Amino acid sequence: MLKKRQIKEVLALYSGRLMLIFINALALLIFCGLLLKAQPILQTISISDLLFSSSWHPMKNEFGLFVFIVSTLEVTMLAMITAVPVCLLAAIYLSEYASRHFREFARFIIDILAGIPSVVYGLCGVLVIVPLVGTIGELAGVSTTGYSLLAGGLVLAVMVIPFIISITVEVLRMVPEPIRECALALGATKWETIKYVVLKKAKRGILAAVVLGFARAFGETMAVLMVVGNVALLPSSVFDPAYPLPALIANNYGEVMSIPLYDAALMSAALILMLVVALFSLTAHYTLLRIGETIER
Repeated sequence: MLKKRQIKEVLALYSGRLMLIFINALALLIFCGLLLKAQPILQTISISDLLFSSSWHPMKNEFGLFVFIVSTLEVTMLAMITAVPVCLLAAIYLSEYASRHFREFARFIIDILAGIPSVVYGLCGVLVIVPLVGTIGELAGVSTTGYSLLAGGLVLAVMVIPFIISITVEVLRMVPEPIRECALALGATKWETIKYVVLKKAKRGILAAVVLGFARAFGETMAVLMVVGNVALLPSSVFDPAYPLPALIANNYGEVMSIPLYDAALMSAALILMLVVALFSLTAHYTLLRIGETIER
């Protein structure tokens, strides 16, 4: 009987290891596949021209990705600037002030928001955000169709809010209760305890949540594609249209067979996306792994 249980335990152990190896190998295979497909353009055009040239004319074999990289960074940063204050205040309320029943109800709603397909967010953006941005532009004296950097940032902000709130609430709840009690016993108010003790202890975890939200927003495709305008020009204001890298890949991949190097150019854009998202995700996960040690100090 004991031997049978040991065999099951060994099988479970090695099955888990095999699945872990498979998942990591899958990510490595995707990276190698993208790198292999991007080789023709990497051998034809220098990395500096590919990354820093604004000339995108596939018919002339000009594949500068600078406009698309800048658009991706701008729409992502705009989304994070909009989302982070909302997420932080909401997480503080849910963690420190809300009752248990309300916290569970809010978590249920947040999980629903996190599970809504991005195309639904994009459709809501077209119906609500785009006209709203157009109205704001008119009030500001700016001519805009509403399909703009601002519309993309707002839609993206709504999409990443559930992820950042969920992680931030968990991080704040990890701060030991005795630390709060000590601060209150010394005469600090509830808000002073949160501001100077809880947030200070949880700052690395909150930063990790923001970084994960950034990585999630950076690679988002469908919702942003539907509202951002998709014009390959550097936006000079938030009311100008933009063209992020994910939208470039989604819009143009059907044309890759007719133009030389087009396939490789789009694969290089996908490779850039994967590297940036992987970098931010690994940084966030490493920070979250260390958050427990930070809180205990």
